[in-house]
Amino acid sequence: MSTTITDAATAQDQLNRLADLLAATRRDPLQLGRLCDHARQASALHAALPPRYAPVLLDVVDRLESSALFSEESCSFSQKDLLDSLQLWVDKARGVLPGG
Repeated sequence: MSTTITDAATAQDQLNRLADLLAATRRDPLQLGRLCDHARQASALHAALPPRYAPVLLDVVDRLESSALFSEESCSFSQKDLLDSLQLWVDKARGVLPGG
């Protein structure tokens, strides 16, 4: 896969934005929708990472959106655990993203 400098910078920007939205969601759960929307629409980020990353990200996002349906933590949808999983994904993505 050939990644231009502009594509890599855009992917890095999208990853940084995802990390910022993740931190905002931890402070204010009402930000969850913005976080999930950004994760789904971050096409440059999806393209810049190895193919296995996008499905994992989208799976976590699906589960986060499902967690919003519950007013309290449930054993199936612990929003804190899912946000922790997303943080792990961000950390791993930083390690493999060109220029990261």
